[in-house]
Amino acid sequence: MDMLWSGWGDPAKAAPLPDAVTGLLRDLLGVTPREKGPADLGDIEVPPSGLTEDSRKALRAAVAAEDGLREDAESRVRHTRGKSTPDLLRIRSGEVDDIPAAVVLPGSHDEVLAVLRACAAHGLSAVPFGGGTSVVGGLRPEGGRPFVALDLRRLDQLLAVDEVSRTAVLQPGLRGPRCEELLNARGFTLGHFPQSFEWASVGGFAAARSSGQASSGYGRFDEMVLALTVATPEGTLETGRAPRSAAGPDLRQLILGSEGALGVITSVTVRIRPLPEKRVYEGWRFASFEAGAAALRRLAQDGPRPTVLRLSDETETFVGLAQPDAIGSSDAPQPAGCMAITGYEGGAQETAARRAAAREVLLACGGEYLGEEPGERWEHGRYDAPYLRDALLDAGAFAETLETAGFWSAIPGLYRAVREALTGALTAAGTPPLVMCHISHTYENGASLYFTVVSAQGEDPVGHWEPVKRAANDAILAAGGTISHHHGVGTDHRDWYAREIGPLGIRMLQAVKAEVDPSGVLSPGVLLPVR
Repeated sequence: MDMLWSGWGDPAKAAPLPDAVTGLLRDLLGVTPREKGPADLGDIEVPPSGLTEDSRKALRAAVAAEDGLREDAESRVRHTRGKSTPDLLRIRSGEVDDIPAAVVLPGSHDEVLAVLRACAAHGLSAVPFGGGTSVVGGLRPEGGRPFVALDLRRLDQLLAVDEVSRTAVLQPGLRGPRCEELLNARGFTLGHFPQSFEWASVGGFAAARSSGQASSGYGRFDEMVLALTVATPEGTLETGRAPRSAAGPDLRQLILGSEGALGVITSVTVRIRPLPEKRVYEGWRFASFEAGAAALRRLAQDGPRPTVLRLSDETETFVGLAQPDAIGSSDAPQPAGCMAITGYEGGAQETAARRAAAREVLLACGGEYLGEEPGERWEHGRYDAPYLRDALLDAGAFAETLETAGFWSAIPGLYRAVREALTGALTAAGTPPLVMCHISHTYENGASLYFTVVSAQGEDPVGHWEPVKRAANDAILAAGGTISHHHGVGTDHRDWYAREIGPLGIRMLQAVKAEVDPSGVLSPGVLLPVR
């Protein structure tokens, strides 16, 4: 099934906002319904493909499948941009000025190589396309050349499982649910469950350094990766032949997070874990975000570490976003203070012991145990927030997310700085917002902060958001945070990424790109500026 072209996920799961929420938006933020809904797919005016007859012939020769090259309007619209709020607002209005010239569907590593060489020979760019879930402009290349969307859905196999070493070799087009299904049948799990899990792909997990909701127990995706096979216009790169090595710099780390700018990942060898015997999730209340963050830090630093460890601030807790499926429900408990969710997965005895020990720590830190119901609600709605965003857009609200991470000592200042930047910029623009935040991932040395902002759309919602996003990005860097913890860089964060790593860091990466991609085929403008 293809994702909804003008929104998120499965259209059958979309639902309008409850009347109580619509009224709150109107009364609190001045949100009014839009005069017209999204454009119809069939009514969008799609420009001609832009392929020449020679380039078309070369691309057709590169892939064996009869339908391996698609230039029809619907296929191209469905591969236009990603799923950030500005992306969705533009596609809903029928704006497709950066539509791909064609969609190419290779079926093997060698076909990916052939497509990249054809693009280099004919002045085309290529943008890898997995689940299409980028929220940072990662599917929106720059430079002005025609480009093809390199859809990897046909590379969707579990190639091998090494039960002794507990590793698996996965192709990049595998989506999260199918990956888990295949591994579960062998008695294993990857343990990677980001909010985009239902639609994002294994290749995207690696290319964007994804982090799943159970990262406290299973780790980030980049920590799971043991080896990569990468196709570039200049040939094949194989990285990783042992779990760890002292044989020079680790080239895996160069590809992880490169977002298609340095190559197309065609296979990933990952660490896998046995399927857990037991899964249990529960809720806790803390009097303040500061108190809750201190409790999370204690668990992250001194243990025991839950598999899932999250904390919503006062505003997010009050609104109910800590349990997305409960928003607007009269029977959903909304305690004062801050909601924390803890989860435990593993062997039955080990899970029970870890849960009991963590409970003692949380109680000692001032936590109030709320039982398993809040945890079960969270688990049930853990992938629903993007659907909620679609409903907010339909109702005339602007809703967007952004995230960062910092060391524990920087977290309080980083939290305040981003909240103030968002609130100040939107209020000055005449659309005062509701700003919510949660800690979604924790480490011994720091944590991530994930912000959700809701306001009225205004007359020009995309143009309205751009200065606000700039203000938030500036605040993140000024407060010592990283420009992205798990969403990636894309084109949206590129200029701030350059500030974060400095001119020498950019030149180092450009030098690598010049070697593997001298014609500038791969995702121009994504991660690095076009030269």
